[in-house]
Amino acid sequence: MGFPAVHAALAPAIRRGALHLSTFCQLPDPNAIEALAKTKLDSFILDMQHGMFDEAAVVASVAAAALEGKPAFVRLPVDCGGLASRVLDFGAIGVVCPMVNTVADAERLVSYTKFPPVGFRSWGPRRAIPLSGLNGPGYLAKANKLNLAIAMIETRQALDNLDAILAVPGIDGVFVGPSDLSVSLSSGATLDSPDVSPALDYVAARARAAGKFAGVFAIGSGYATDCIGRGYSFIALLQDALFMQQAADAAVTAVRGKAA
Repeated sequence: MGFPAVHAALAPAIRRGALHLSTFCQLPDPNAIEALAKTKLDSFILDMQHGMFDEAAVVASVAAAALEGKPAFVRLPVDCGGLASRVLDFGAIGVVCPMVNTVADAERLVSYTKFPPVGFRSWGPRRAIPLSGLNGPGYLAKANKLNLAIAMIETRQALDNLDAILAVPGIDGVFVGPSDLSVSLSSGATLDSPDVSPALDYVAARARAAGKFAGVFAIGSGYATDCIGRGYSFIALLQDALFMQQAADAAVTAVRGKAA
């Protein structure tokens, strides 16, 4: 399946709740993206919030992933909503926006990621058009369905406003950052608050009731499996550096074990 076909099929499948396994990429090297794109991962989330990606690295990494038939999302920096339109123009399949705490935050996200009449995204999809396989009018007609606007739910305020955020037209799904949610729910006391578990169930249930998908960051395969059981279908599994560290440790342990 060529990349335009992958591009066309991805967002509808994610909206339907099909299992989608991505990962956060923090190392801004398109060679690393190309290598990961040869794995069984479905996509990549290029991390401009906590990772080392700048705009040039996003451009190169979106292309590297697409060459292997894989799409890329971008997690935006905090309060940089205008960058959402730009990374979509670069060919990102969607954006993951941190700290969406209110309806106004959600509406701003939609305004940058959706063309009228849903939002106010301006025209200039320089890389997005050829990657989509469409012409200009075709892309304009389909972009709102092809691209995903994902709101991160990671504070007590966001939980309080969750139903209203989910009801904003153009918000395709929500995504939980468990560590940030723990920091918020514990007033900065811990990264592993017991209050996160019921909050995870609540977010998944409310998203399902709204007909939208729920995503989550999973620090390991066991956590990912647990979250899938709770109703999460969009999973960001580990990070690029963690994959490398775990694979290296496993290989070294295996060799030392045989050599002992």
